[in-house]
Amino acid sequence: MNSFLDSIIKRDPAAGSKLNVILNYPGVKAVFFHLIANKLWNMNLKIIGRMVSQFSRFLTGIEIHPAVKIGKNFFIDHGLGVVCGETSEIGNNVTIYHGVTLGGISPAEKSYEQINVKRHPTISDNVIIGSGAHILGPIKIGKGARIGANTVILKDVPEYATMVGNPAKNISTNTDTSFRPYGVRDIDANK
Repeated sequence: MNSFLDSIIKRDPAAGSKLNVILNYPGVKAVFFHLIANKLWNMNLKIIGRMVSQFSRFLTGIEIHPAVKIGKNFFIDHGLGVVCGETSEIGNNVTIYHGVTLGGISPAEKSYEQINVKRHPTISDNVIIGSGAHILGPIKIGKGARIGANTVILKDVPEYATMVGNPAKNISTNTDTSFRPYGVRDIDANK
């Protein structure tokens, strides 16, 4: 738990203290409730797992399906409106801002054929996803990628790419894995 809280404090200058993070960060509560919901889901107590995830949604405004696979140090900053669909997979040290959707492409069409089929994205380690981004379909976001605010992603994203716009365009292939929020690049004042 301490390394999880420390990872948030390193990524959010407003965090201040572990106590503040525990008491006031809806993303932390959502991840906590997801651990419970996921355990229940995996014990085949699916209805109870869904009830826990829906309680979490009511409390935090963040919806994470109980079947979602989440790595360590997952940070949802602000969080309101985040949706993670059932077959989403989220790697280690991923940061997601508010209003992000990890969703399917056409869930209302032939939904009976989509049961037990991968239909949501896989997010690799050290990815940052900006506010309002929509990542749709069974695609992969490569390690260290940055997804800019309000970007719509419908295709695989290479490692260390910085994707912006709609349709999404790769504006960088920086291999620097240090934390840079909001999908922005360093600006060299000498250029």
